[in-house]
Amino acid sequence: MNSILNWLDDRTGYKALLHETLYERVPGGARWRYVWGSTLVFAFFVQAVTGFFLWAAYSPNAQGAWESVHHIQYDLQGGWLLRGLHHFMAQAMVVLLALHLMQVVIDGAYRAPREINFWIGLILMQIVLGLSLTGYLLPWDQKGYWATKVATNIMGITPGIGPQLQRLVIGGADYGHHTLTRFFAIHAGLLPALLIGFVALHIYVFRRHGITAHKPDSGEDTTFWPDQVLRDAVACLAVLAVVIFLVYLPTFQGHAPGAHLSAPADPAEQYSAARPEWYFLFLFQLLKYFPGETEVIGSHVLPGGVILFMFLMPFVGRWKLGHVFNVLFLLIVMLGAIGLTAAAVIEDRGKPEFIAAQEEAERVAERTHQLVEEYGITTAGAVDLVRNDPMLHGPKVFAKHCAVCHSYDGTDGTGKELAEKPTAPDLGNFGSREWMRSLLVNFQEHFKNVEEGFAEGEMGEWSTDNREVMEDESNAESVKALVEFIVAQAERKDLPETDPELVTLGRDIFEFAELANGEFSLSCVDCHNMHAVGEEEPISEDLHAPLLTGYGSAKWIRQMIIDPDTHYGETNLMPALGEKMTEQEMDLLVKWMMGDYLQPDKKDESDNAE
Repeated sequence: MNSILNWLDDRTGYKALLHETLYERVPGGARWRYVWGSTLVFAFFVQAVTGFFLWAAYSPNAQGAWESVHHIQYDLQGGWLLRGLHHFMAQAMVVLLALHLMQVVIDGAYRAPREINFWIGLILMQIVLGLSLTGYLLPWDQKGYWATKVATNIMGITPGIGPQLQRLVIGGADYGHHTLTRFFAIHAGLLPALLIGFVALHIYVFRRHGITAHKPDSGEDTTFWPDQVLRDAVACLAVLAVVIFLVYLPTFQGHAPGAHLSAPADPAEQYSAARPEWYFLFLFQLLKYFPGETEVIGSHVLPGGVILFMFLMPFVGRWKLGHVFNVLFLLIVMLGAIGLTAAAVIEDRGKPEFIAAQEEAERVAERTHQLVEEYGITTAGAVDLVRNDPMLHGPKVFAKHCAVCHSYDGTDGTGKELAEKPTAPDLGNFGSREWMRSLLVNFQEHFKNVEEGFAEGEMGEWSTDNREVMEDESNAESVKALVEFIVAQAERKDLPETDPELVTLGRDIFEFAELANGEFSLSCVDCHNMHAVGEEEPISEDLHAPLLTGYGSAKWIRQMIIDPDTHYGETNLMPALGEKMTEQEMDLLVKWMMGDYLQPDKKDESDNAE
């Protein structure tokens, strides 16, 4: 073995290189304060390794990026761990950079003859921040898409070249496939190459001048091996332990471990919860203090001034007072960034609309995962599943077209309060047994908001005349049966299955009006048209009252939207919405009101059963 090692050393000289590396002189002895540079190199190594494996499973195109990340997160063996390590180690690098910068400035390691190495370090800091910014977009989810849009809009206000620079970065006038591919090329190609080059140069220059000791006369000189190596190794393990803890932290909050993945990017859907990562929040908050034309001060002048002064620190620090000023300046900048970040967090926590937007974003993200798990991903991509999910978009269609008159469980369908008092019935729980019973027993209360005395019409009179007999306890089963028969006409999948015996009994009551104790003043077929489900001939037809054939079914609701006169004739007060809705909107609305979509609770039950 020794002969092989000697042969290798003769050809490469590795022993001398290893000796020079391990036995570098450490003035004043090993220190914990010297570990930050090594932890940064370790963090970059982890990023490079995890990044390579993520790259092997990633598809850098707008049609498959989110889908490939979802595959990594949920299907690839250990993918959630790889992605979590990569995500949180990137954040750890920002913290380690700040600590390393503070240590370098406090120890005076930026002054001659080490000023060039200090400048290289500042360049490395910009590269790391660039990696964080470009990597944010790669999952191609709503969070990353909209946060990147905010960041590139800031780029667009650069004096003189802003619009051209923004267009160059995003690959055209709109954010899309070319934006993603350019950010991927920068993140996985250009910036890592620059980082490796500048790290090598940084280490070379550092080795040339050696460690700038903190109080070198406070201890005996040692070598890098073994004391400082041990401290560096412990620090690197501590960083890894913190990152792994962050990877598992979501499990304590009831979520899957790893980095969060929101819904796939959709330019058509606003994302009000969009915020940059925490290490850019200070800049986001700073911009709020410079509105309008002064925005360039917060986005370019102040940050640019800080970076410029940091490059001038080696000259200012030539004198003792200048060094003290540099330390105070950097401390103020750090505290200012922390203060602005805290202000942004506190401000957001005090905004109910932002909290609601976050909760909605999380709900959509979870819903997207459910849809992918149930239906898989087609060639149209996961965003197509989201766009065509009635549970997510049915309420929005209702708020847009129906909430002008109707409410839905007292809201506009999306959970928001109505701007004006509703003038038509609340459609929450429409077509259910509770809805039908309310319609029969207390028609006036049910339609109390409808204008022009609709509630006092024929049906209102019938409900008043027969309320006493319907509320008679001896007729409870009869009323239940009538409701069951009408509900059965919709054949809804989201409601509990109907009882065949009750349906049969209810059908007789509908036609003959005979209850267990007494009878109705009028039979339902005396006014309403009805062709019952499963029967060849209609029970009644050519009558004047609203059509009850298939009442509450998808076909009935759809026709009600297109032309309500078909159902209600001259008594109709509802405007036709057929020409105001797209085919997709109508389909989403009908399916939502019918409950014709993947039910989350049922999906959870099936998962538990497995």
